[in-house]
Amino acid sequence: LDVRPPEEFVAGHIPGALSVPLDQLDTMLARLPKRAHIVAYCRGPYCVLAPQAVERLRARGFKARRLADGMPEWRLAGLPVAVGEE
Repeated sequence: LDVRPPEEFVAGHIPGALSVPLDQLDTMLARLPKRAHIVAYCRGPYCVLAPQAVERLRARGFKARRLADGMPEWRLAGLPVAVGEE
């Protein structure tokens, strides 16, 4: 779950990630699979968006955790990056 703003998601995201900016999370909860393990990520280890998303998700009964790093570290590790809205 990519909780960064939409323009950052479009510029590059983890393949298969769903863009749900933190300010839209509460309205998107019904679309998230209740039984899935959700991993939220944002801009890096000091970004507060992913921890806040995890807190909200857990409070509503979801199994959630944050990615230890964020998109910049993902890119630097040479891992695949998708570009665009999908």
